[in-house]
Amino acid sequence: MFIRTENFREFIRFYPVVTTIIAIQLFVWLSIIIIPPLGNLFFQWGAGVNVLINQGEYWRIVTPIFLHDPNGIMHVLFNSFSLVLFGPALEQMLGKIKFIFMYVLTGIIANFFTYFIDPTAFYVHVGASGAIYGLFGVYIYMVFFKKHLIDRGNAQIITTIFLIGLVMTFLQPGINISGHLFGFIGGLALGPLILNNVAPFSLIRNRRPERDGSIQFDPNRWNKRRFPFKKYTKPVLWTIVIILVLLGLVSNFF
Repeated sequence: MFIRTENFREFIRFYPVVTTIIAIQLFVWLSIIIIPPLGNLFFQWGAGVNVLINQGEYWRIVTPIFLHDPNGIMHVLFNSFSLVLFGPALEQMLGKIKFIFMYVLTGIIANFFTYFIDPTAFYVHVGASGAIYGLFGVYIYMVFFKKHLIDRGNAQIITTIFLIGLVMTFLQPGINISGHLFGFIGGLALGPLILNNVAPFSLIRNRRPERDGSIQFDPNRWNKRRFPFKKYTKPVLWTIVIILVLLGLVSNFF
């Protein structure tokens, strides 16, 4: 579920929404370095600034979802890496439209409550973290109320990663605590609505062969050795957890 076995082309084909979101946020972030006038325009026009929202610039509740700190490479990399790991399964399970709805709405909820807590503050916030925590909220709802959609190993991994992220939210300086918490709450609240009548994630659905009307028989199919994915699942997933923790810690120095 959280192990990516696809190559680059397959990833783009199987998960076009996740790919597009990552491409947009990387393009916007890189534009600040490559084309400073354009990048600065994006940032100045789209960053979440509470006092400007209070003056009627309501689009700033949405646009920060796709913007990241121009001076913080770890911020955009961490959120992009999180999307690569945790976005694909939900995109397949929910479908493109519901996934976009969930991702954008949880990001909006996170930004709205960031504004609501102190609407007159000159507080600047950017980043997809609220929407990422929205993904966590959906998964945690799945863990407790839709157990048939996630196996025990993946449930343990996502719960551990969420708890680590929650602790680091309060320990790291400069974190938008309201954004993280309300993004998660938004995902949790949307769980009953968007997870109704969905099927569990399956790699087989991605790799469904095209039928040409003929029946093919491979006499050696039983002799082909399959890669033992189950043997390496837990080590790989725990490696992912460690990488996420290290990325979070290293981000303090950038």
